[in-house]
This record gives sequence, structure tokens and C-alpha cells, in this order.
Amino acid sequence: MLEPDAYPDYPLDELLADLKKREGFIDGVVISGGEPTIDAGLSAFVSTLKERGLQVKLDTNGLAPEVIEDLLQKQLIDYVAVDIKTSLNRYNELHTMPVNTAALEETVALLKDASVETEFRTTCIPHLVGKQEIDAIGTLLKGAPLWVLQQYVPEHAMIAEWQEYDTYQPEQLMAFSEQAKPYAEQIQVRGI
Repeated sequence: MLEPDAYPDYPLDELLADLKKREGFIDGVVISGGEPTIDAGLSAFVSTLKERGLQVKLDTNGLAPEVIEDLLQKQLIDYVAVDIKTSLNRYNELHTMPVNTAALEETVALLKDASVETEFRTTCIPHLVGKQEIDAIGTLLKGAPLWVLQQYVPEHAMIAEWQEYDTYQPEQLMAFSEQAKPYAEQIQVRGI
């Protein structure tokens, strides 16, 4: 298991100095995690990035709608990617504590109407995402601008047992993308 506390925080002044060195070469940053919306300093950090003229993409699990809404209201993010891991009724299989799926529903509703570019993405892990889950997730996302279906890469799994799982064949992912078409304005498949 990962031990995030075993690693020191990267000093903010060093990070900002690094970004300064790259001025003219980069025009934006991606903030991902872990889960960045649990960090109390996220808004202040993103504000600092925006003051430097950088675009900001946020990768999130969508379980903190109040944080996302705050960032949107302050116009601090330019792009949001929300991971939708499986159907809402299966989310508790992924965590040791109950998951507030109503928070995810709130985030989805918020971002479907937001003025920033948004993608919802689902990594198609065979034991978590099948035909039933595609329809259930699709119902949640109905009317979303972009839904991305991603190929599962077992060697990237944090749980050793999951590294042994098979992946879907490309034809199955393409079949899922056809099944998903009625639910979002655009469907993309990545990783095949």
C-alpha cells in the first residue's frame, strides 16, 4: 500500500520557481492526486497559478462538490475531469467507508451546466464496469458534454490482486462506446 506520509511535501516556493523557469514553454498545469479537493489549500494554490497566467485542469473523484463549485465561482479552473468509477450502487465496493454518492451526483449536475470544459471518464475495469454499469453511469451523465471510456491497465493498479485482472478487448470497449452514445454529446475511447 502507498504511504503518502512517508514522502515530504514539495516546497511551494520551489514548485513556483520551477514553473517560472518554464514560462513560455508551458501554459497550464494539471492538479491531480490522490484527491486534490481534500486539500484545504487548493483554492489558494490554484489562485496563485492563475495569477501567473497558467491554465488549470483539475482531476477529481467528484466527491467534494462544494470545493468544485467554489473554484468555478472564482473562475480558477479551466478544465475538469471527473472519474466515474462504476455505477453509484457499486461505489461502496471501492472504499472501506460508505461513499456519499449524492455528492457525486451533485458534482455531475454542477459540471453539466458549467462554462468550463468538462470530461467524465470511466476506466473500464471488467469486474466493475459492464453493460449494466454503462447504462447506469450513462443515466447519471445524461446530457454531459464528454464521456471518455478508458482501457484498464492492470500494472497501474494500486491493489496487487487487481494487477492480475484481464482487460477488455478493443471490440468490447467500442461496443460500450456505442452503448454510451445516447447519454453524452460526445463519446471517446482511450487506450486501445
